[in-house]
Amino acid sequence: MTLALVAVAVAFAVSMGAHYTGACMGMPHALGAVSAWRALVIMAPLTFVGAALASHGVEHTVGHGLVAGSLTVQAQIVIVGVAFALTSAFNVLRVPTSTIQILVFTVVGVALAAHAAVRWSTIGVLAVVWVVAPPVAALLGFVLTRVLDRVPALRARAELPRPGTGSGSTGVWLGVALTVVGAAASFTMGANDVANASGSLVASAGFSPLTAGVVGGLGLALGVLTWGRRLLHKVAFDIVTVDRPMATAAQLVQAAVVLTAVAFGLFTSMNQALVGGMAGAGLARGRRTVKTSSLLGILRGWVIGPGAGILAGFVIALALALMRVPLAS
Repeated sequence: MTLALVAVAVAFAVSMGAHYTGACMGMPHALGAVSAWRALVIMAPLTFVGAALASHGVEHTVGHGLVAGSLTVQAQIVIVGVAFALTSAFNVLRVPTSTIQILVFTVVGVALAAHAAVRWSTIGVLAVVWVVAPPVAALLGFVLTRVLDRVPALRARAELPRPGTGSGSTGVWLGVALTVVGAAASFTMGANDVANASGSLVASAGFSPLTAGVVGGLGLALGVLTWGRRLLHKVAFDIVTVDRPMATAAQLVQAAVVLTAVAFGLFTSMNQALVGGMAGAGLARGRRTVKTSSLLGILRGWVIGPGAGILAGFVIALALALMRVPLAS
């Protein structure tokens, strides 16, 4: 059963690695700062390093902070499998949700069915972080874009019809800066998201956070390098007009907000933080860089993802409990 759990966790990590290429390196690639293959080659090792070295607090939160007591390996397989299936289904249906929120409430659903005590205080703290992160990112995106606009050379580049397509040194440096913040976002994604897949290994399979991070990080990196190219071109959130200074501000804010949460052993949505950063950057310019439907999608995702996770986790775990499959110990 442990081998089955590892297999499901790695498969989920591979899927997430491919899925988040757009959130991390989509804008640098879309704005011509880096080629598709180079973007993936930069992203893969940094994602692995983030997962292996900076995810330990989040791994502990997922593994031991959501439920009092222990869930069995069988229960963890249900949790990861349900989160994997729901995330994939919502991606196909183009329903905006957060993998993190799905995972956490799937744990809640399984724990309720298994009569295990849920640590509601931890769930409450996470919910506050999820609600606060997008508006904080929007505020920081607004401020940072205004700061960058005070640099005359950057402002001039931003006013070009096709930002970053010229050969001037300012354009080159902006491209480098945008690639660097994309790399920072890649490291952040590894630290923030790997526990979705590998926190279960810490919870019930006896893996240390370091080992679980390495296993999950390998899966993330594999997903980036194998399927990531197909998804890299789909720069999410229906961006209407964006230039390199705005993209740099939004991506930097995304990494800063999410890494701050990770530093406290918490995790939040990379996609939602980027939407917030983009909205703030657009507001600083008086532009609509993110469609209203994308912003409303965040609100829907706060309901749909957790609701689906807790319902599916509870129903499947309850069915297994009726079949006398051990779920809690």
